[in-house]
Amino acid sequence: MTGTQGPARTVARRTVFSAAGGAGLAAALTACGGSESAGSGAVSPADGGTTVGSTGGYTGGSTGGTTGGGGGEVIASVADIPEGGGKVIGDIVVTQPTAGEFKAFSSKCTHQGCAVKGVADGMINCPCHNSNFDARDGSVKSGPATSPLPAAAIVVEGGSIKLA
Repeated sequence: MTGTQGPARTVARRTVFSAAGGAGLAAALTACGGSESAGSGAVSPADGGTTVGSTGGYTGGSTGGTTGGGGGEVIASVADIPEGGGKVIGDIVVTQPTAGEFKAFSSKCTHQGCAVKGVADGMINCPCHNSNFDARDGSVKSGPATSPLPAAAIVVEGGSIKLA
């Protein structure tokens, strides 16, 4: 049996290189997308309250339990955050290193972006590769991570913790 094949297709070299270049560009843009840029420092509430942390790194922010009308969405109650510990709430982790002092950081590990899972003994723990961060300032205490957790801005008003 002799078979015949259909007409041969010729693909221009330019088409192949254009397609490969477009795919490479799409991959590069995808890899660069979604990055978070650092903010410019602490945010202060307009009508009162106390801002803790910043969007660009640890600033030593103040703490409190003051009242006033600043801040955004309530994310936790002061009673939800144990002294010496903390709680992961969505994209942030809120800690209470000492009584009445509240801090917040990104819950995304700076090593490979895994979500940190808990706070124990003054350390924020990442389960992926065992990086540990200080609950007081987000600095790296151990693990493959080399950068601190970025601080997040929160407002403490009475018994509520809000996003700033």
